Amino acid sequence: MIGLLGRKKGMASIFTPNGGQIPVTVLEAGPCPVVQVKTVERDKYKAVQLAFDPIRPKLVNRPLTGHFEKANLEPHRLLKEFRDFEGDYNSGDVLKADIFKDGDIIHVTGISKGRGFAGVIKRHGFSRPNQTHGTHEAFRGPGSIGQASYPARVWPGKKMPGRMGGTRVTVKNLFIMKVDADKGLILVRGAVPGAPGSYVSLHKAG
Repeated sequence: MIGLLGRKKGMASIFTPNGGQIPVTVLEAGPCPVVQVKTVERDKYKAVQLAFDPIRPKLVNRPLTGHFEKANLEPHRLLKEFRDFEGDYNSGDVLKADIFKDGDIIHVTGISKGRGFAGVIKRHGFSRPNQTHGTHEAFRGPGSIGQASYPARVWPGKKMPGRMGGTRVTVKNLFIMKVDADKGLILVRGAVPGAPGSYVSLHKAG
């Protein structure tokens, strides 16, 4: 599976020759050095470990420092494995945005924006009850959450108020509108989870 690590830069628009507007997300993809190559003979599975976003050595603990020194690389903030990576690579090779091309279909994974504690209307899309006819003190409440005598409990998985967002989300089948290999940018059609500046991982679909 071909993949790359990157950062969400923000959103923009692309205009077609006939005047149509296409919303796109701008992703900074790579450069990602290969830190380690795992093989079936040694590690029981095939994978390529990529790094992204160089940082100062003083910010990295000793085990990770030794891990990067073994590959003759400077420390990076992000490490991720991509299993069954297509092609032959060695430690020290650098992957850039040009491994993708215009028209490719990719999956993008990121951490969604954290919304804090939210009620059922915002979190699950519940409707409000009547504002009259006996309704009082529960205009944005969830209503009944179960029965009394049987089962006399709240079933697991019941949609309730709680922490919203801040979870790992994958948006599948995003169309690559443009790849700018010189600047390391990829423009995909549609939205991508996360705030501008957050990390994302890109996987080629199929």
